[in-house]
Amino acid sequence: MTISELLQYCMAKPGAEQSVHNDWKATQIKVSDVLFAMVKEVEGRPAASLKTSPELAELLRQQNEDVRPSKHLNKAHWSTVYLDGSLPDSQIYYLVDASYQQAVELLPDATRQQLSV
Repeated sequence: MTISELLQYCMAKPGAEQSVHNDWKATQIKVSDVLFAMVKEVEGRPAASLKTSPELAELLRQQNEDVRPSKHLNKAHWSTVYLDGSLPDSQIYYLVDASYQQAVELLPDATRQQLSV
């Protein structure tokens, strides 16, 4: 999977907005100012930071060397996933969906209703 493919998938989510975090040289994808993905190159490889439960984050890291704690975000919840590694695209899409859903759950009810999610 490429960064472009992942960004396209993220931006298809209702309410998704893209911005650049200059300090980290990363593209942030948010829904109503709540971050659900950060995409950048890490060690010359395409990667995305995605939010999960702490339990899932730990399990993913134990099972796959291409999933690591995120450098700039809360390491208990955020994992950096290499897009060109051994994790199947379907699992990366699942993690994006889960991260988006967690972000949406933090939004006020009225905002969620506007997004129809």
